[in-house]
Amino acid sequence: MKHAALAAKNAPLLRNRMLRHVLLPLIVTWLCATAVMLGVAQDFTGRVFDRTLLDHAYALSSRLQMQADGELKLDLSEQELETVLYEPVEMVVYSILSSIGQPLLGVDLQDAFLPSYFQEYRYGYLYYAGRSMRSIALRQSIGDKKFFVVVAHTTQARNHMVQRLMWFGSLPIFLMLIPLTIWLWDRIERDLQPLAQLHDALLVRDAKDLSPLEVATTSREVEQVGKALNDLIDRLDRNIALQREFAGNVAHELRTPLAGIKAMAEFGLAGQDSAVQREQLSQIVTSTERAARLVNQLLDLAMLDEDQVSLHIVDVDMAELVRQMVLRHLDKADAHGVDLGAQGLDESEALGSWVQADTALVTGLLDNLIDNALRYGGDTVTVAVAVNLQTKMCSISVEDDGPGIPASVRTAMMQRWTQGDDGELLGQGAGLGLFLVARYARLLGSHLQLDSGEGGRGLKASVWLPSVVKQ
Repeated sequence: MKHAALAAKNAPLLRNRMLRHVLLPLIVTWLCATAVMLGVAQDFTGRVFDRTLLDHAYALSSRLQMQADGELKLDLSEQELETVLYEPVEMVVYSILSSIGQPLLGVDLQDAFLPSYFQEYRYGYLYYAGRSMRSIALRQSIGDKKFFVVVAHTTQARNHMVQRLMWFGSLPIFLMLIPLTIWLWDRIERDLQPLAQLHDALLVRDAKDLSPLEVATTSREVEQVGKALNDLIDRLDRNIALQREFAGNVAHELRTPLAGIKAMAEFGLAGQDSAVQREQLSQIVTSTERAARLVNQLLDLAMLDEDQVSLHIVDVDMAELVRQMVLRHLDKADAHGVDLGAQGLDESEALGSWVQADTALVTGLLDNLIDNALRYGGDTVTVAVAVNLQTKMCSISVEDDGPGIPASVRTAMMQRWTQGDDGELLGQGAGLGLFLVARYARLLGSHLQLDSGEGGRGLKASVWLPSVVKQ
């Protein structure tokens, strides 16, 4: 409990998680877009400045002249050269290199990237006076003299331009995330408000109050959570009602036999006649058996009502199971003066009397049917097994020659706490036997059918189960 409470306390808020799950992808997307924007800005800015370098190189090459001694001369004055290479921010230098890279005019820029034989010009980076510079080397020739015109300038202006583009491009998008975060916070807070209200309603609700919760239907998820909680409360209400009913039934049904047992025991103790005492002891045993049977039925009923039955479907030999059940009830049948027998065991075994069922449920079903027949039937009770190869079904039935049950009340007799006239007259049951059998049959995928016995006399209770073909 302590660990669970600590984990619940340290768990993040759903609102924060949702906000994080939304904003984190947005921030990652913004960073990726910024990286793409940086690459695009650098490319386009570089193209502009590189074009300026190329213009400077062509402007210088157009003013180069070949002298009579074969030397190159730049036909520009210092002022004109500054005008041609003018840049308001950058430092610009130039160099005229021979075909083998030796400086002829200007500064020494021998580490410039020279174009290959198939290239007219080539861009690159070099260091001059301790500063990184962007350069271009232009291949030119006058007559048969080949040379390279190299122009280089610092990158301060282009870097500043890229930074400005980045600031004006990415900063507004980042600033837009702030109102978006506030809006998302408010929207998520409103959407989660029904859950908070549900939480508060559950905290202040009394444990005895099992009425349905009022849930705001702002979203399908909240509605489903509320419906699930109300379904749970409804199941709890039904289970509590069943437990109360069970407790009341136990108290009501056991009060009479226990009072009778006490009275008979007191009468037996007060009497001196041994024959009277033996008779009282015999009645105490009978009443105790009735009370024990009633307790077992009430426990079975409670288990069925609480849906605690876990089916274990296996292959069951119905002929052998019926044979065992008949042997189990022979002593009780003799005590009641009833001829208990079985029918169709050998025939069904020959055809294949195996079924797919839960052994415990089938045993409980037969036990209740045979016990009812012994109590309320006539002089003969027959447990029969029959196999239908066409429908692949196996039927089990318990038939007696007693007074039976009128057709008009047979359905009502399968309800709990319902007894016939004979049962109420004998005072031996609680009206649960046929109800339990009907429930067992439904759990096995079948149903209980009540018919008149042979010749229209007595009662025949039947259940059908799917048969299994054994190789």
